[in-house]
Order: sequence, then C-alpha cells, then structure tokens
Amino acid sequence: MELSCGGAPKADQFQPAQAAVLDIFNLYLGRIPKCKGDDSYRETPNKMQKRITAIHRELPPSNEQFLLDFEQLQAQFPDLATMIQKESIGWERALRCLRHALHATPSPDWWRRVLVIAPCYRQQAQQQIVVTGVVFSAEMVSEAMIDRIMELSKCTNSETSLWLEWLTLSDILYFLTKNGYIDFLDFVDKLVLRVRQGDQKFVRSNHITWLLTQIIRLEVVTNALNTDPKKVEAIRKIISFQTEERNFDQSIVTPQSILLEFISSSQSLRIWSFNPSNKDCLNPEQIQKGKQIEEWWRPFGKGERMLDFANLDDRSLGMFWVLSHTMVQSACDVLMNWLNSAGVSELMQSGSIQPNERMMVMRESCPLPMTFLSGLSIHLLLNLTSKIEDTLFQGQVIPSISLVEVYARILLIAPHSLFRLHFSTLSQRCPTLFSKPGASLLLLEILNYRLIPLYRYNGRSRSLLYDVSKTIASMKGKRGEHRSFRLAENLCMNLILSLRDNFSVKRDLKEPSELTETLNRICIVSLAIMSKTRGIGELDNFLYLQPLLEQILAASQHTWSEKTLRHFPPMIREFLKVRMDKRGQVIQAWQQAEATVINQCTQLLSPQADPTYVMTYINHSFPQHRKYLCAGAWMLMNGHPDNINSANLSRVLRELSPDEVTSNIYTMVDVLLHHIQIELQHGHLIQDLLFKASANLSFFIWTHELLPLDIVLLALADRDDDPHALRLLVTLLLDRQEFQQRVKICFLNRPTEHWLNTGLAKRVELQKALGNHLSGKDRYPPFFDDVAARMLPVIPLIVYRLIENDAADAAERLLATYSGLLVYHPLRFTFVREILAYFYGHLPSKLIVRILHVLDLPKIPFSESFPQHVNSSSPAACPPPDYFSGLLMGLVNNVMPPLSSKPRTGLVGDTAASPARTALSKAQSSVHSMPINVPENQKAFYQIQDPGNYSQLMLETAVIEILSLPVTATQIVSAFVQTVVHVQPVLAQSSYGMQMMQNVVGQSTGLPTSPSGGSTDSMSTSRSNTASGSTTPNLVSRTGCTSQSVSCLMIQACGLLLAQLPPDFHLQLYVEASRIIKECWWLTDATKSSRELDSAVGYALWDPTWAAQDSTSTAIGNTVALLHAFFSNLPQEWLEGTQTVIKQLRPVNSVALLRIAFRIMGPLLPRLASTRSLFLKTLALLFNVMADVFGRNSQPTSLIEVKDISDIIDFLHHAVLYEGQGPVQGDSKPKPDTLILCGKMVELLRPDLQHLFCHLRPDPKISIYAATHPKFVQSTA
Repeated sequence: MELSCGGAPKADQFQPAQAAVLDIFNLYLGRIPKCKGDDSYRETPNKMQKRITAIHRELPPSNEQFLLDFEQLQAQFPDLATMIQKESIGWERALRCLRHALHATPSPDWWRRVLVIAPCYRQQAQQQIVVTGVVFSAEMVSEAMIDRIMELSKCTNSETSLWLEWLTLSDILYFLTKNGYIDFLDFVDKLVLRVRQGDQKFVRSNHITWLLTQIIRLEVVTNALNTDPKKVEAIRKIISFQTEERNFDQSIVTPQSILLEFISSSQSLRIWSFNPSNKDCLNPEQIQKGKQIEEWWRPFGKGERMLDFANLDDRSLGMFWVLSHTMVQSACDVLMNWLNSAGVSELMQSGSIQPNERMMVMRESCPLPMTFLSGLSIHLLLNLTSKIEDTLFQGQVIPSISLVEVYARILLIAPHSLFRLHFSTLSQRCPTLFSKPGASLLLLEILNYRLIPLYRYNGRSRSLLYDVSKTIASMKGKRGEHRSFRLAENLCMNLILSLRDNFSVKRDLKEPSELTETLNRICIVSLAIMSKTRGIGELDNFLYLQPLLEQILAASQHTWSEKTLRHFPPMIREFLKVRMDKRGQVIQAWQQAEATVINQCTQLLSPQADPTYVMTYINHSFPQHRKYLCAGAWMLMNGHPDNINSANLSRVLRELSPDEVTSNIYTMVDVLLHHIQIELQHGHLIQDLLFKASANLSFFIWTHELLPLDIVLLALADRDDDPHALRLLVTLLLDRQEFQQRVKICFLNRPTEHWLNTGLAKRVELQKALGNHLSGKDRYPPFFDDVAARMLPVIPLIVYRLIENDAADAAERLLATYSGLLVYHPLRFTFVREILAYFYGHLPSKLIVRILHVLDLPKIPFSESFPQHVNSSSPAACPPPDYFSGLLMGLVNNVMPPLSSKPRTGLVGDTAASPARTALSKAQSSVHSMPINVPENQKAFYQIQDPGNYSQLMLETAVIEILSLPVTATQIVSAFVQTVVHVQPVLAQSSYGMQMMQNVVGQSTGLPTSPSGGSTDSMSTSRSNTASGSTTPNLVSRTGCTSQSVSCLMIQACGLLLAQLPPDFHLQLYVEASRIIKECWWLTDATKSSRELDSAVGYALWDPTWAAQDSTSTAIGNTVALLHAFFSNLPQEWLEGTQTVIKQLRPVNSVALLRIAFRIMGPLLPRLASTRSLFLKTLALLFNVMADVFGRNSQPTSLIEVKDISDIIDFLHHAVLYEGQGPVQGDSKPKPDTLILCGKMVELLRPDLQHLFCHLRPDPKISIYAATHPKFVQSTA
C-alpha cells in the first residue's frame, strides 16, 4: 500500500529527508504516485520495471499495495543515491528534500548519515566507501546547494539583506566541502552555468565570491586548483563571479558592504598565492585593490596603532573581516595579542599560601562580541580556536574568563565547521592533558556550562557521556578527588537528561555500570522520561533497553516508590517493581555497627578530640564503618551541631574517596529518616523533628560546607517512599533562606545569554564558589562553576518527584522560587516539553502555567490566542477549529518539506514571488495561526541552542501548546481529525483558494460518480465551517504551493504533530479515525451493492494529492492518509498500539471495509517485520479481519468472487515472504513459526479461499515452503 505523496520528518530528531526518501522507495518499486500538482511528477512508469513474482502461485502477485521500509531496502540497494537517474522523479524528490534541509539546517550528524563521499575523493580516502542509509549523492547536494545560492542571491538583491542566511549557508558549505560530500570543481562548473542561465531577478553581487573564498583554503580545493588538468579554466570560472561591489549611498557604511567590496581582491590574492603563474588569470584591478587592504593594515601590523576589537566602528570591522580572508596568520596573531594584552597578575587567594604555590592569571578584558566573530573567515576561526586551546590547556598562566568565553563563542558561531570531540582531539594534541588538574577542570567547566547543547545538536552527547564516564570510573575511588569528580558527575547528569535515545554506560553490556549510585538512579529516570515522552525510536535501541536496565541496576541498590513507578512506562515499571527494597537491611546493618561507629565518632568528633586521631581514623578504620561516619555524626549532634568537632569531620570527609562520601550521604539519609520514625513513636512532634533535622543538614551543607548539596538533596528526593523525606527537602529549599541567598549571589552579575555579554567578567574565589568540601586543598580558580549552578539538573528532578507525590503546590512554589536559577538551564525548553508530556493529564492548570513561565515566553513562537486558552478562568472549552488549523499551517510553513520539486518562492524579501501578496496584506494581518515572524526562522544556532533549529522549535512549540491546553486528549484529537477530514473544503472557502481551484478543475468541485469533496461525505452539514479564509492565501504566498498542495501538507503535518504526543493521544486517534470510517454515509448505505461500495472505496483511497487537485477529497481518504503520516513518524516502541485502529473497525462486514483495513495497515508491516511478536500479531489480525468477511461462519458474500480480492490475497503472500528478509525474491520463503500461524489462521477462512493459501501452511505435502524447511519434513517423516 502506498503512503501519501511525501512523508514527514522524524519525530525525535528533525529529518526533512524522510518525505522524499519514502517517495524514492515507491519509485524503485514502480509505484509512481499520481501527483498532478507539480509538472515534474508527470512521468510515465518505467516499462523495464521487473515484476516481483512468487513461485507456485495460482494468482500472479502484485506489489501495488506493499511499501518497503527504508532500512530493509539497504540490503538490496546499498548505495541508493547512485541508482537515481538525473531528471527522474526520484532525483526531483531528493532535491526537494535537500533544499528543505538547507533551509532547516539539521545537525551535522544528519548530513553524515544521508550523504556519500564524492567519487573524485574516494580514492584519496584510501578506503572502501560503504555507507548504510545513504540517500543523496554528491551531484544532488551540489545542485541543491546551487539552488539555495541562487535563491538567496535573488532575495538579497531585493529589499532584504539576508546576511544571517548567508553565514549559515557558508558554515554548511564549508562542512560539506571539507568532508568530501561536494565535488568542488563540478560544483563550480554547474554554478557558473546556472548563473549564466539566471533569470532577470538575479543581479550579480559578491556574495557568491565571498562564499567561494570561505572554502578556497580547504585542502580538497587547493589540491584541485593545483593538480587538475583544467585548473586554469576552473580559476577563470571562480573569478567570473567577481563583480565591482559599490555602495551607492556613501552615507551608509556597513561591515557587510565593506567585506563584499574587497572580497574579490582577497580571493584573487589567495589564488595568486597558490601559484604565481595564476596571476595571468586574475584581474589586475583586484590585485591592485589588495594594496588598499595592506595600506589600511600597515600601521596596525607595525604596532603604530591599536585596534579595540570589542568596539570597532563599521568600516574597521568590515576591513578586518576582509583581512581575515586575506592574511589569516597575521590577523590571527593580532587577535591573540589583543586577547592577551591585558597582561597577567598574581591570583589573590584566601588562606595561607606557600611561596611555591603562587599562581599567575590573565587579567580580564571584554570578550569579543558575536557580531565581530560572525564575519571572520572560517579558516581564521579554526586557526584562532587552535591557538586558544594551546593557551587554555597547555599554557602556564591561568586564562582569563573572557578568553574562555571567546573560545566557546567561536564553537557556537559555526556549529557545523568548527565542532570537535574535545576529549579525543585534545588528548591527541597533548597526551598529558588530563594529568593536569587545572586543564581537566577547565575542560569540564566549558563542556558543562557552555557546550552541552552543541554536543546534542551534533549528535555527540553519547560519545561525550562515554568519555566522561571513563573519567568518573577512574576517579571515584581516589581519595580527595572531590572537585573534579563532582564536576564530572554533574556534567554526566546534564548529559544523561539531555539524551533523546538509549545510551551506553559501558561498551560491554555484560559488566555492571561503573557510574556512581547517583548517576545510575538518574539513568533510570532519564530512560523512563525518554520512553514515555518520545518513545524509543529504533528497534536496536528498543531491544537494547532491557540489557541496559540490567547493567545499570547491577550496580545500584535503590528501589523506587510506588508513586514514582506509577508514572514510569510499563516496560520499565514491570522490570523495577520486582526489586527488593533493601532499606531494612541498611538499617539493620547500621544498628549492628552503631556502637562501634559511635565510639569511633566520639573519639574523632568530640570538641576536645585529638587532631592527630584524624589520620589514624583514615588509615586504620574499616571501610564498612567509614560509610557510617556521617550517620554517626548525625546521632552525636542530637539537634545540637556544636556538639561535634566540625574541623576534624571536614578533614576526614575531604580525605575520603568521592564514592565513600556518596555512600555516607545515602546511608545518613536512611538513618535520619529512620530516627525520625523512632522519635515519633516516643511522642515527639513532627514539626520539632523536622526543624532539628533541617538545622543539622544546614550544618552539613551550609554552615561548614561538609557535603555536596546536590547529592544530599537527590538522596532525600529518592526516599520519597518515606513520608518525611520530601517535607524535609521542601523545608531546606523553600522554608530556609540559605540556598535562595546563594542563588541570588551566584547569578547577580551573570547574563542569562552568555554569548551576549560584552562586559568584564568578575572571578569568584574558589572557596566562595564551591565551599570547603569541594575546594579542599585545590587552588585552581573556577570560571563558571558554582554550587548553585550545579543545581541546574537537580531542581527539575525534584520537581518531578514532588509531582509524582501529588505535591503540586510545592512544585509550583519551587519553580517560582528558583525561576531565576532555571533561566540558566542549558535545555530548559526540553525540560518544559518533557515534563508536560510525562505528566500529561496529572497537572493542574495553575502548575502548567508556572511550568510555561520557565521559558523566555516572548521568544517562543506560540500562537497568538494560546495565552487566552491556557490562562482562561472560565470552564475548559476546546479552542475553535481555527486554532488547530493555525497550528498545522505553522508546521506547513516552517517544518514540512514542500511538495513542489522547484526551489521555494515567496521567501522573505522576494516581493515579486506572489502576485497576490500585496492584495492580501490586510488579510494576513488577521490570520489566526502561530506567529511566523519570517526574520525569526533563520536564527543562528547560538540563539536557539535548545532545541537547535527553528523548524524543531516550531514543532516542539506546537507540542507544548497541545500539552498545555486545559481540555482532554479526546477533544484535541477530535478537533485535529475534523480539520484533516474537511481540509479541502476549508481551504476552498477563501476566494483566493477557490479561484485557484477553478483555474485547475473548471466548473466542477466534485465528481458525481463517487463520494467527493463536494458531497456530504466531506462537508458535514452539522459542522460549522469557521476556519479562517485568510489562512490559505497567506500560506500560498509564503510557501509557493497551491492550496491543493497545502491540504496534503496539512495532513502530513497533522500526522507528524500527533506522533510527537504521548500515547494517550494515540488511542484517541485510533478511536476517532475508526469512528469516522465506520460512520461514513456510503459505507452504511444499505441500498448500495458490494461492487458499488468496493468501487467507491477505490476512489476514496485515491492518492490525496490527486483528490486535492480535483477538489474531491473524501473523509476516508484523508483519514487513511493521516494514519499513514502518523505511522511513519511513530517511534518503534509505540508501534504496539497501532492494531487498535483495526480492532475498533471490527467486525468488518464488507469487502469495502476490508480493503480499508488492509490499506491502513499495509505501510506498517515492513516496520513490524523486524519485531517478530508484533509482526505475527498484526498478521493474525489481518487474517481475522479477512475471516470477518470470508470466514466459515460469516454471512455469505455470494456477489463477491475471490478474484475480486486478489490484491489482498497477493498482499498477504508478499507480507509473509518479506518478513525479516528484505525485498521479496524468487527464493524467499516464510519462517517456520510464521507458517504455523498462517496455517491456523487459514482454517478460519471459507474453503474456496483456503486453497489459495495452501503454500502458507506448515504441511510439506501441500506447501512448497514447508517442504523446504527441515523442521516440517522431519516431523512428517
């Protein structure tokens, strides 16, 4: 069965290529979708297409209903991209996808997975290029890149300057060229040809020259220009793009205009430097113009004048940008000199410092602003990054905070070109790096407080987690390694909670995890959140889940409370609830050791204790007793912290290993909670006990800073099965003021967006930032690290725990109190999206509003009316249809790949793109949809680090809106389905949309021979059509699509959006879709014959693009297309529920409904084939559905002959033969257990139908397949 034209992006990570990929597979199987909306799709079927045949069949097989999945096709077509012929439909669809990717800027990891190295570079790579999943060839990438360049050139030469879009494109082009995904010389040839063939809108400018200059220093480019036989011709083509860029308004000087004015000269000088003989090819005027750059630079290069790079005027800024393309080394040296120009000073530290401990640190200066860094050449940025790394990690002087900020900003400014894996890259350059405490601390700080979103965007979070976990494993048993260890542990917390798919804590699943107890617990919570809110995307990861759980729990003794487990997804919940709670054993062990521990603690911690006993205790006490040190101290306090010697306790805790301190904390929490229970039995008041407990904990955490705050709070939160643990936790965070004051001091002078800060940074003393325990004997100063900052991953986990325990008011207070802290959370957008999804249906409206306020609301593209719906004080009412159609149109505009195979029109600045734009300007202003500010949709990565690109932001914002509405999932799904079912009539309401339809299909809006969009099937009389008519022209003018194409995109967008929502919505979708199908008037019309219904179904399931073109969309056709779009975006874990829609349709009482059921499930079977149990369940369901109509006990259907359902019979044969083996071949055969199942199912059918499935039985006497299986042959023998 065919999927509707184009698919939709992947759910968990935006993949704009998936739509075209599915179409490409249809192409290979000879299924040419009947899309009339685009001329490029009108191609005759391939007459040489080989027909798939099965042996020993009475009926010829047909593959028209069978969709092969992406992964399975790789076995037959390992290099899919090279098989697509240019100018074919597959080629056009591939370009459609790539153009969309160049707009949406997916991660570098996505590009690596779908591209193949250009043929001209394969020999240089000296390796066999075998890449699974390759979709796009180098030639496709070049053509799509040229399309994007031409598109931007046209728009740039209109009223709008799209400098940010050019910067983003240069970053991607540099990445693609450097990695060999683009053949440079072929790219230049085609670009020259396209420019020469350009239309009247294209005006020559130096943007293309600047773009080529960015990549001209790459090794693959210089090799081509030096060694290629046609290098002279290539150079002439490159310089042919040069033009005399003049600023006609001399009163307006911008850095960009200066750069474009001189970039031709920079390029010419660079080409000349390759080989002096190239001078003959160059324009002498441009070489002469290069002297102006030298003259401008001479006084600065000689030191006669100084450039203040933090405060350059526009002309100086532009000239230095030019210099960065011309004299890279000189510009880099000057920048480094400026960054170091403030000099050094001695680091002033509190306490007694020995002469040999004196440390020198760079004085602070203003960090370079992002506007300055953005215009520098990528090659200069690479060189500058390397030099800064040498200073940061190998220098003898402690770097300034501003230098570290500049380093982080450079990496964020070009996330494709400049990204590197720090652990591997730096260890190769300096093998002894991690033996230097200061260097390793600095690296961990940069990663934890600046680069986590960058690693996630590049798909390298799991690699970083593995690297850091190895560091943790090596440190957790070392005495005194608290600062580095806790920072690495905090980094792992952030990484684990940022992951969107399964991860590994060790390469070998057979060995227990070497992470800490805290991290093992967070791993379980993260897996639960990920599984419940996004689903496990791939089969391998799904199968990997149980071994991963076993690996983690083998190293953890923790059990989760019933209140926590009830919110876990079923698989993880069932796995965890059988674990035995060992807390009773912990208390019993404590009681056995209590006398010895108290005796030791009395000698160690009494106010008059001998200080020399400290080393005696450390060196001679037993490990099983040391883990009770904090518990013993707690008992000696007895509510009076002054009763113990805090100095001795501090010394001992600092000398213990981090793992021993963690064990002490968890044991102390268990003991203190048990002690509270005992005291309650003795008649003490709980208020007094909690007050004493909080005072004692404050002594540990704040007064003498003996223990790490984050671990203590997490230990309390994990004991939520004790009724007093969370009360004590809330007291510490909300009733006491110590931590609240610490947060205010920590973030008093920190900007929320660190990349915007241009002022001098103020360094905080180590002891004030981290406290006594973490600082210890260390003297290396912190840069961004602070006790309060380390709470960023902890506060969200505590909020989860409070909600699980029905403490919504406390959770709201916590979010309100620490809202100033959460604005610094690196992934706060993800936190809001996930907590709303995880607790969907369990959050009061007041708490939802508080959660939303964690976001920077003005910067989130919410719908205009969304605040009204979520803040409404009136009884919950479902938003109007306009609201839901507006959400879908926002996705069509910003997320979905366009159906058109041609480059986009109607882009920002292209005022001539739509003739109706001017006339519709007033209508557009009143459109009720997500506010689409066009300049917003090309934000730089550093401005939108979470979730990473604007398309994903739009999609996730729509998800947040849906999850926040104060109405039920049933109402929301019903509204979306109704929008999709009536999408064509709704779009037709606008005068502009109606005019377009009439131009295409003439006077008729429906076909009288079948249920159509003009009939009551598609336009229910009971439904008020209130969708905004102005939405369609807005959409048409912005996307360049016809309103017919928009209806198809809206169906795909709806399927994509619903697939992002929790499973609660999925069940409602299945129920609503089945209801619409069963209640369709022509399926329930008793006067219609079976053949008439079967014919009507065939038309109803016609490709939605054709139906939209002819204005004959049907409710069933749109509903089935919605289900297909929904299925294609579901993660593997959530496919289990897809059978529900068929179960809701049963009992099936007609061939028409039978055909609908098979059409719904057809595209799913290839995805289910790799999951044996689910595939067999679905196969059995399809046989049962067939038995509803053609079963032994079903009502006779004498008018329907078996040959009328030959395609369904044929489909079942293909499904069985295909399972788990890839495309059906002549020697394909079913698996034994599949034959056994089919044999049982066939018995349910009528005798005249059973013989057509004889080969699917396990009897070797009648089945050729069974005869080839030794299992069946031996059993009969």
